[in-house]
Amino acid sequence: MSGQKTVWVTGASSGLGLHTAMALRDDGWRVIAGARSFDDSEADGMIRLKLDVTDEEIIARFCQKATEIAMPDALVQCAGMLVLGSCEETSVEEFRRVIDTNYLGMVRVNRAVLPLMREQGGGKIVLFSSINGLLGIPFQSAYTASKHAIEGYAECLQMEVRPFGIQVMLVEPGDHRSGSDQYRPHAAAMNPDSPYAAEYESGIAVIHHDEQNGSDPDVLGRKIARTLDRKRIPFRKRIASPDQHLAVYIHKLLPAKMNERILRKYYIK
Repeated sequence: MSGQKTVWVTGASSGLGLHTAMALRDDGWRVIAGARSFDDSEADGMIRLKLDVTDEEIIARFCQKATEIAMPDALVQCAGMLVLGSCEETSVEEFRRVIDTNYLGMVRVNRAVLPLMREQGGGKIVLFSSINGLLGIPFQSAYTASKHAIEGYAECLQMEVRPFGIQVMLVEPGDHRSGSDQYRPHAAAMNPDSPYAAEYESGIAVIHHDEQNGSDPDVLGRKIARTLDRKRIPFRKRIASPDQHLAVYIHKLLPAKMNERILRKYYIK
């Protein structure tokens, strides 16, 4: 297609990354999709390349192969995982694994792609954060910490790259019906003898219910595609249900103790 724009998508094998990649494909973008499970191939109208955002050598190979196909007009970073567990019983290694994928994975890929965008005089970078980048909930501390890091990093990034014609957008999804239990394991130390066991089971049940009854991930993908079609993209785009939008506003307005009371009552039955 003449004049077809190219987008590179990380974490495109499942969850919101897959739905976003498919929506961009349907919107007319040439999609170069990266994921750890991919072999170099073409399928479903997308070019699939192996990508592990925790491995700089694999990132470099992905960028080399992708550049041989087409330079990126946009980069959409969706790779992510979480570990469910209490703060006390989530190990340092489990924290490290989540932050290494969700946050440092973005940093690594951006470091590889930014020189390409500067060379071509611009581009758009979309970083997947979360409602949890704005507020915390019990038993998702590693994921929440990684998303808070992305929020602050993105603010710094946008200020630095604007002179090069590069735009940055944070996507803050609420609960959506997507994802795989493979990418949301329980902390190894969590067991029925944990001092947090009863509240943990209650909180996990609420989290699971909200995900199973969440918003349509295809709608999220289409919203991102429509936004990337614009000449100017917003810095933040929250895609969530009305009650989750309300939760963010309440979190900003109310004192910390009142926020804690409201969230504990919701998650701990």
